[in-house]
Amino acid sequence: MATRNQKVHGVIHAASATAAAIGGGFAQLPASDAPVLAGLQTAMILGIADLHGATATKAVVSQILLPFAATMAGRTASQALVGWFPGIGNVLNAATAASLTEAIGWAADAYFAEASAKGGGRHEE
Repeated sequence: MATRNQKVHGVIHAASATAAAIGGGFAQLPASDAPVLAGLQTAMILGIADLHGATATKAVVSQILLPFAATMAGRTASQALVGWFPGIGNVLNAATAASLTEAIGWAADAYFAEASAKGGGRHEE
């Protein structure tokens, strides 16, 4: 049976691969992938919380996503500048979407691991 750590890795990597496909597919339409990616990243955070035996609220999800807001804005700007170039725009957008999703996933894992180590299970701040 897979350990919790292996399951978390699986959730993060699956979400990142999906984000790459979404980002690459929507590259020629700046910011059109943002709602889809936000939903994917939220689902990933909730899945990671569940693996840690935690319950995450909107406030916790927002707290995890907030540090990445500037990166998301930069991603949107780069997508607007080069995203419309077929091929290179798709690759760049796919790589950025995957990298950002990966970083969010590891931040969520660290958040819930730390909370779990402190003895908390519910995260409803």
